[in-house]
Amino acid sequence: MGAGALTICHSKAAVKVREDMLKMVQIPVLKPRGTVIEQPGVFGKSLTELQEQGLLKDGLPLVVRRMMEHLRSHGLKQEGLFRLNGNVRVVQMLKRRLESGEDVDLTSESDVSTVASLLKLYLRELPQALINSTVQQALLQHYQDFGDNGSCSDIRDLLLRLPVVHLSLLRYLLHFLTEVDRNHKENRMTAHNLATVFGPSVFQ
Repeated sequence: MGAGALTICHSKAAVKVREDMLKMVQIPVLKPRGTVIEQPGVFGKSLTELQEQGLLKDGLPLVVRRMMEHLRSHGLKQEGLFRLNGNVRVVQMLKRRLESGEDVDLTSESDVSTVASLLKLYLRELPQALINSTVQQALLQHYQDFGDNGSCSDIRDLLLRLPVVHLSLLRYLLHFLTEVDRNHKENRMTAHNLATVFGPSVFQ
């Protein structure tokens, strides 16, 4: 786990995403997450619960892996990725079908904007923030003390305090967002824009 966590800081783009996410969070930031109605499948369930139910693979929810792989294959160059919302009705329909365990073909039954909206919905409905309150406090204090001059190794050490399942999803998400940022000339989603979209789901 420790070796895997090191990769979070290897890319300058990933570091930029992380820095911009931190900048998006204003003190006081530690607010309790809203009550989420428990779903029968994977949405709205804690990562620990999904792990106990065998719904994680390599520390990642299977449905999240499917959505990110779909977007990696079909959406990296789409302008406005994560800014253009998918059809609300279709998003909810796909959510219900995935919740029921149905094998949904994302390529033929949805578009990129719909899958992107579904991924954002999944992250918003997590009952606990990916970065919990203790690590949030430490990260914010580090940023207050050092600003943009803080060391990547210090950030890594703070993130290693997260539960393993949270760290695994955070690492995968940051790698994916780094790829999105690399294609920002086509998709118009810079690290700052991505931080604006995903920061609230990661930190609150």
